Amino acid sequence: MSPASTPTALRPLPEPVVPGQAVSALAPMQDVTDLPFMRLLAKYGVPDYYFTEFFRVHSHSTLERHILESVTDHGTGRPVFAQLIGEELDHMERAARELQRYPIAGVDLNMGCPAPKIYKKCVGGGLLRDVAKVDALLGRLRESCEGRFSVKMRLGFEEPDNYDAILGLIEKHRVDLLSVHGRTVKQMYRGEVDYNLIRHARERVPCPVLANGNVTSALRGQEVLQQTGCFGVMIGRSAIRNPWIFRQFRELQSGQALFLPLLRDVRQYVDDLWEALARPGLEDRFRLNRMKKFLNFIGQGVDPDGAFLKDMRRATEVAAFFGVCDRYLIQGALGAQRFATEPFPGVEARPNRGD
Repeated sequence: MSPASTPTALRPLPEPVVPGQAVSALAPMQDVTDLPFMRLLAKYGVPDYYFTEFFRVHSHSTLERHILESVTDHGTGRPVFAQLIGEELDHMERAARELQRYPIAGVDLNMGCPAPKIYKKCVGGGLLRDVAKVDALLGRLRESCEGRFSVKMRLGFEEPDNYDAILGLIEKHRVDLLSVHGRTVKQMYRGEVDYNLIRHARERVPCPVLANGNVTSALRGQEVLQQTGCFGVMIGRSAIRNPWIFRQFRELQSGQALFLPLLRDVRQYVDDLWEALARPGLEDRFRLNRMKKFLNFIGQGVDPDGAFLKDMRRATEVAAFFGVCDRYLIQGALGAQRFATEPFPGVEARPNRGD
């Protein structure tokens, strides 16, 4: 009988940066949690765990090179869980076994992506409609993983009607780590996060649970931990807006004074992002469009009227774009003003993604 099929105890998880503290994890976000962004976060305040963008798995799939680089070349010193998305058992097993040739902390299954183009293929969040398929897939992946096997899921598809049944399967298949986003797939990133149902998962399954969804600041992370009793928090969009959030989360737990960035610190972050997004042969206009996706979130903490976001989105040339950044972040006495700890109410990021 192989180690993967032996009913042993759950695999121990990697220690956090500060042993004994609650864990923080960077949520997997497509087109965000790539190698450059992982390295950049390590500069501002490394999370305890990283999760990759998902590897798409189907009959003709191979492991995408750029995602593999975020496993092999990140150099942050922190563990990286490699995420898979798909539903074909043989091919998911193949991908899981291939991934275990690399220095991953574990294989993670995506059962939460709410993008319609994903769930309509019955993968990601679409799996939550089919308990029998989830049972088969968890069983095959557990058998395939000699090391850690983790799952990221939502409460359900339209309603949490299959939630308890799937939590039972998490226990049955000895999943080592569970991350729960406290919304349904159809809610996407709108509406209230149900932290009580996340707490229910923590009480229901034997493995550690990460709470995910609207962890907008270090203080909010502490509140979510108190409300759910979870092993730690998983943070997505708020880490784009505030790359210091993982540092602040550790400072708060240790009773240290929180680093509170100023607008001039945000201006430096913009420069660092611009450098991180450079690619050989990438035209500035494409690089600028990608920058705007990040600044859609950063702008939520710049001014309460959303004027920075409006002007930033209108900039079509690189010089004009950085001129807007200078005007709102460092011009005059602005640089000495505090960057908002929480997003300003009513200042919306576009597009909603990740978390």
